[in-house]
Amino acid sequence: MEYIKKASKTAESNSAKIRGTVKEILSDIEKNGEQAVVALAKKFDDWEGDFVLTPEKKKRLIDSVPDDVKQDICFAHKQIYGFAKSQRDSIQEFEKESIPGVRLGQKIIPMEVAGCYVPGGRFAHACSALMSVATAKAAGVETVIACSPPRGDSIDPALAFALDIAGANIIIEMGGVQAIATMAFGLFTGKPANILAGPGNAYVAEAKSILSSAGKCTIDVFAGPTESAVIADKTADYMTVAIDLVSQAEHGYDSPVWLFTDSRELGEKVLEVMPKIINDMPNPEVPESSWRDYGEIILCKDKEELCKVNDAYAAEHVQVIAQDLDFWADNLKSYGSLFLGEGSTVPHGDKCSGTNHILPTKKAGHYSGGLNVFKFIKIYTYQEISKEANKVISTAASRLSRVEGMEGHARACDWRLRKYFPGQKWDFNVYKQASY
Repeated sequence: MEYIKKASKTAESNSAKIRGTVKEILSDIEKNGEQAVVALAKKFDDWEGDFVLTPEKKKRLIDSVPDDVKQDICFAHKQIYGFAKSQRDSIQEFEKESIPGVRLGQKIIPMEVAGCYVPGGRFAHACSALMSVATAKAAGVETVIACSPPRGDSIDPALAFALDIAGANIIIEMGGVQAIATMAFGLFTGKPANILAGPGNAYVAEAKSILSSAGKCTIDVFAGPTESAVIADKTADYMTVAIDLVSQAEHGYDSPVWLFTDSRELGEKVLEVMPKIINDMPNPEVPESSWRDYGEIILCKDKEELCKVNDAYAAEHVQVIAQDLDFWADNLKSYGSLFLGEGSTVPHGDKCSGTNHILPTKKAGHYSGGLNVFKFIKIYTYQEISKEANKVISTAASRLSRVEGMEGHARACDWRLRKYFPGQKWDFNVYKQASY
């Protein structure tokens, strides 16, 4: 492969420094609890009010949202919740009798408490609220706590409406690492989260990762800076490709966008027009920085090499604007979510088509998909083995235990055989028979 344009920075550029800062903040909160959170909210958001959104304040915010905005948010909620509900319905509890007297089964139990983080900052992420909260509710989670940073004296009104219709039980006006810790430790609510979900900046992502590694809770995915790749061949419209790359570069200064192509002509045309499209944006400095420092155009010799490059990068979003869409659907193996054909652009999935936009980044697509209802569900198994079935199960388990050198396991099986079938002789194959 050949680089028509190569990135000067990677997602790892500042990760060590960020991780150290986040560890210090989490340690402070774990030690000092709500007092530390109050101080951090004052420091980072200049916030001194109550954190939990009251019903009265929520109503005022929702009442200020225009009706047409509410209609669009309701449409997005219907699509997102509907897809998540179909995911939930695709997996069922079941029970089977594997052999006479052996009853095996699967139970599906939702998480008790989910903590959903919704980013703030430059954008009001109403759709992100739907992605996490509505999905948790489709999974059957009883208590969903949502945190989002305030913008001035409140969270954004459209965001409050989105959280409300999605079913958030508790809304907390708080952002950053302190919000993640608040949900994980159950501060201000008394309800520690079993799972933390939702995207955020690098500090939020590190906080989720650290808390998960420490065993405080589980998380959805490592959701770092947004990544997007476009696979395009000679049939692609270079303007469509460039516009779609810029649409994702506006996420942040460190949001990589990549073009993988087997057409030098297409790659060079995209490289030529990118500055013009960026400069036409209302706030060009963000996509300009993202494209300059993290953007790449990679020229490959054929479709097979394009697949290898794509799977090596494992981008959060992968658009395919090329011939033979079935080939790409069948052969691409690592990505967060796949967008097939020119008619499918990443903003569709980001906002309202129905699939979830909380997706793995930093090559986590090699081993994980995006947020879905299964992240909020605990799949348990159970078994019931009759006395008669112990003739088969206990004898096999006893022998296998001794193959592995686990005498205690074997004796638990031996005991049942002697108890359930007194007088019957068994060849336990032991170096010393148990005395009981």
